[in-house]
Amino acid sequence: MSATTTLLQATQSEAVTAIENDVLLSSSLWANVALAGLAILLFVYMGRNVEAPRAKLIWGATLMIPLVSISSYLGLLSGLTVGFIEMPAGHALAGEEVMSQWGRYLTWALSTPMILLALGLLADVDIGDLFVVIAADIGMCVTGLAAALITSSYGLRWAFYLVSCAFFLVVLYAILVEWPQSATAAGTDEIFGTLRALTVVLWLGYPIIWAVGIEGLALVQSVGLTSWGYSALDIGAKYLFAFLLLRWVAANQDVVGQPSIGTHSEGSAPADD
Repeated sequence: MSATTTLLQATQSEAVTAIENDVLLSSSLWANVALAGLAILLFVYMGRNVEAPRAKLIWGATLMIPLVSISSYLGLLSGLTVGFIEMPAGHALAGEEVMSQWGRYLTWALSTPMILLALGLLADVDIGDLFVVIAADIGMCVTGLAAALITSSYGLRWAFYLVSCAFFLVVLYAILVEWPQSATAAGTDEIFGTLRALTVVLWLGYPIIWAVGIEGLALVQSVGLTSWGYSALDIGAKYLFAFLLLRWVAANQDVVGQPSIGTHSEGSAPADD
């Protein structure tokens, strides 16, 4: 146990040193810590008068986004969720040891479901559909983590990457095809359309960065530059998304005042007293 603990501490110490010595890398992490902290305070303030049941659920899910993010980025900065892996044969950097910010995948596995939950609550989608989409999203993040950490086979890295993309297609189909209909029925289609466009455009950037970055084809071999790519996407996909959503919800509680999701059905009518 002592040897394992010493090795873990040494790895964290090496990671912290590497981060501190890379201005691009460290600034990409500290920028998100600062923005997540500000977002938490701002969102608490924005939600102070939110009282409608579904609006509270949306606010709670949205508040979790920066809470998860600040914890994650502090984990990266401390070296807790950073490791060094040797790339397999076939990779552009085969045999070389590179830094893996595997903690980002843990963050996405916890924060992106909150984004989808908030969107689903906003659109008042069926709870079963919402569960399936969130499950696919978690599958996307877990298989993405596998693609990033596998060192035994370059081919398996790309196999897991493709599986992750398949899960992503399920999420995209729901957001682009199915959920807009529910949003129209719920009367939230205008803001849903804005948030849908923001989410889809920014989320498409993550697999692209993976493919061209050090984890994939290594066309971009700077860990700091890749990290800033992910961090910039996080800023828009998390904090900007959350701000736009909460601002609208706080001003339109009468529209999102239903106590539960998935309540819309065709041909329904109020029951007689």
